[in-house]
Amino acid sequence: MLTSPNGDSRPLFAAKDINQFYLDHCPRIFPQDSHQFVPVANMIKAVCGPKYNGKYLHMILKEILGSTRLHETLTNVVIPTFDIKRLQPTIFSSYEVKKNPSINAFLSDICISTSAAPSYLPAHYFETEDLPGKVREFNMIDGGVAANNPTLVAMGEVTKEIMGGSSDFFAIKPLDYRRFLVISLGTGAPKYQEKYSADEAAKWGVFGWLAGGGSTPLVDVSMQSSSDMVDFHLSALFRAVHIEENYLRICMVSFAVGLDNMPSNEGLNPHLIEHLNFHNSATVVKQSISLDKPTRMEHISICRTSLKVALHCHTLHVVNLPRDDQR
Repeated sequence: MLTSPNGDSRPLFAAKDINQFYLDHCPRIFPQDSHQFVPVANMIKAVCGPKYNGKYLHMILKEILGSTRLHETLTNVVIPTFDIKRLQPTIFSSYEVKKNPSINAFLSDICISTSAAPSYLPAHYFETEDLPGKVREFNMIDGGVAANNPTLVAMGEVTKEIMGGSSDFFAIKPLDYRRFLVISLGTGAPKYQEKYSADEAAKWGVFGWLAGGGSTPLVDVSMQSSSDMVDFHLSALFRAVHIEENYLRICMVSFAVGLDNMPSNEGLNPHLIEHLNFHNSATVVKQSISLDKPTRMEHISICRTSLKVALHCHTLHVVNLPRDDQR
């Protein structure tokens, strides 16, 4: 949504607007029920259907984004989703849409699709039509089931552009990761907690894995492992080529409440509000990209300890660094 244009070809939202959007709309996107039988009802709902119907989310996204399509974004984006009919990821990429018009979908459909986390929000169906008039069907859920941390996906798109000789990037070897500067902002995570035990899970069947422990263990395990493995792989990769300082993963760890568990603005955790106010610190990251290496590394060191990240804005910035003789 931050890259969607308004009528003046400017961003529809500024980064500082994201927390207010969340505060205004979260209670209606994720409505809460305080009835005493809610835990039992949630367990039944987890088996019979999604926890939230998604109607308000669909409505507000279509209202805000209107008829804007993927090719109209103000900057390049890479948005992973998963097509459950084809059983394969579908990547909505600003680069790929130039070669494959069938993915030139409405941004509202893409946002709804990438928000459709299994058991939380319903899957989303839509169609597109390419230039010859061929219709393509999409049966989508959240791409987090395959790429909950989309860093590798974005690096793959950059690599393909470099191989194709894109003028957006310096002429380097496609796998020369010494020229990559990757800044990955996570969506926040709760403090480490022991969620499930082997003794508990040993008794689970299908129902237990879908609703055991008052949560959705199968989804939790899938999403968390997907994200952590990407971070593990990239940390090892950049360390292997002796440029670990070129990879920065920032994911604030301090929240005890989920994004879908906020009954009202008044009930929000004050620490959550503090961490949502991230835009001033995020400027430090943007500035650090253009600095010489020693100064840039100093900025990154500061970012590691002080950056406050917006929870509802999972952003990835991949920069192709010039060679020393091109600085």
